[in-house]
Amino acid sequence: MPLILQTLNVTAPVFAMLFVGVALRRLGWIDVPFINTASALVFRATMPTLLFISIIEADLAAALQPRVLLYFSAATLATFLLAWGWALLRCPPADRGVYVQGAFRGNNGIVGLALASSLYGDYGLSLGGVLAGLVILLYNVLSAVVLAIYSPSGRYDVGSIVASILRNPLIIGVVAAMPFAYWQIGLPGWLMTSAGYFAKMTLPLALICIGGTLSLAALRESSGPALSSSLMKMVWLPLLGTVGAWLCGLHGPELGILFLYFASPTAAASFVMARAVNANAQLAAAIIVITTLMAALTINAGLFLLGWLGWI
Repeated sequence: MPLILQTLNVTAPVFAMLFVGVALRRLGWIDVPFINTASALVFRATMPTLLFISIIEADLAAALQPRVLLYFSAATLATFLLAWGWALLRCPPADRGVYVQGAFRGNNGIVGLALASSLYGDYGLSLGGVLAGLVILLYNVLSAVVLAIYSPSGRYDVGSIVASILRNPLIIGVVAAMPFAYWQIGLPGWLMTSAGYFAKMTLPLALICIGGTLSLAALRESSGPALSSSLMKMVWLPLLGTVGAWLCGLHGPELGILFLYFASPTAAASFVMARAVNANAQLAAAIIVITTLMAALTINAGLFLLGWLGWI
């Protein structure tokens, strides 16, 4: 029961903000122009600021474990390719980029890190923080690639993909923060406080936009691909990633934290990026909702099974 409550304490606020977005749209307090403007603000400004702050405040030396980081990087790439291969069989070309992003991109900066800290204390926070910094870069680069390939414009080449990565505000925010984190360059207190106020708008604003995009008709229309992508995100890929980590000799808290990161629901950033490139944002929103609802069941079932097996 405590595990269930801890998971619900993290996922329930996310779902509540989605519901707020639905309610505001139904009341007519927000509309499509607001959603477009707010989504652009999140993608171009508030989320890059949040990523920048998260990285420069992370203690990179506290839990730097090359084996865990290397495995997580390899597993992220493998799950990305597996989701992409499955999308070739299951999705029309226009939806493949959104399907793949929804299937492999977890909400590790919010859900994964919070659960790692809750279950493993300071160690979970330090190792989880290092993993979060790594995964931010991996997720954004891989998402930029697959979304560029399946861009609605239908035109892409290596140059355009590289350009989309270099112009991606989320990646710029991560890269810009690295020198500050590595050399521990401090910023003025007033600047960090102001940036913190600005960054805190990211999650509620993104979730309100997602909720404002949702409708019963959109959920029904996207139900097949959204459910397929959600099952990959919450069941099959965490299963493969966690078993692979155990076979590589990882166990205990390290394996538990890796599982939490593999099993986190789809990140709100997937909606923001899909909307930024004019992809199927309704499908992205549906995947976020379904995986968030599934999280309380699948994460707790996974932790119970890993504990019963004696792996964590």
